[in-house]
Amino acid sequence: MSALTDSMNTIHSLEEMAEAKTIIHRLHPMVKLVTTFLYIILVVSFDPYNVTGLVVFLFYPVILMALAEIPYKPLLKRLLVALPFSFFAGISNIYFNQNAAFMVGNTPITYGVISFFSIMIKTVFTVMGVLILIATTPLPQISYQLLVIKVPKIIVEQIMLTYRYISVLLEQVSNMYTAYILRAPDAKGIKMKDMGIFVGQLLLKSFDRAENIYFAMKCRGYDGHYLYAKPDPMKKSDWIFMLSTCGMLILLRFFNLSQFIGSFLQ
Repeated sequence: MSALTDSMNTIHSLEEMAEAKTIIHRLHPMVKLVTTFLYIILVVSFDPYNVTGLVVFLFYPVILMALAEIPYKPLLKRLLVALPFSFFAGISNIYFNQNAAFMVGNTPITYGVISFFSIMIKTVFTVMGVLILIATTPLPQISYQLLVIKVPKIIVEQIMLTYRYISVLLEQVSNMYTAYILRAPDAKGIKMKDMGIFVGQLLLKSFDRAENIYFAMKCRGYDGHYLYAKPDPMKKSDWIFMLSTCGMLILLRFFNLSQFIGSFLQ
């Protein structure tokens, strides 16, 4: 029950963060979308053994979170959800790639270990970039800009509707779980023998709820076009922020700042 409540609170808190009025929130949605896409592409493009060049990209989420006044703790908590997937993907590299890259004292550091940390760092940076975008830009605005860059309309509307009504599904799961526990007060969760029935009932109730929501939308004038969040044109400040940020990101990608600082300090 607490996990469901946390999931619903996560959705609502991100929407509340996106309604703030900081300098980052006031930027044009296209600016934030382009810089986020570029940031993710550049982070992922790094060689799996180039950890030093990758670390400097930490500046992007740190500076944006400070300017947008986004609290660190809630976003870091959401980040933990993605880390286990990367952990198990990266830990296999430690086993399969045991060639020594360098020595720390008498301990060899293998290429597998380096690539493991590279995968984890890339996961942290990319997920943080997406979370910052969601926390500073309402989803309707993001969806409209996706249409502008020619993402298929059917995909954008599916993303929008899924995000909008996932809380409805979570509420339905919460109600069903509460009803189950009231009928089995000694149970610590849903028993495996009842899981099939529970999921089947959830599927049937979801179909019924979706049909009711669709009829309600039609009564309110829904005509197949769900996205109407057209923003104002981009201002001079938006162009300056986008070009300067993109230029800095590209510079950091092709100029190893960490290595330069290290050689300067020696």
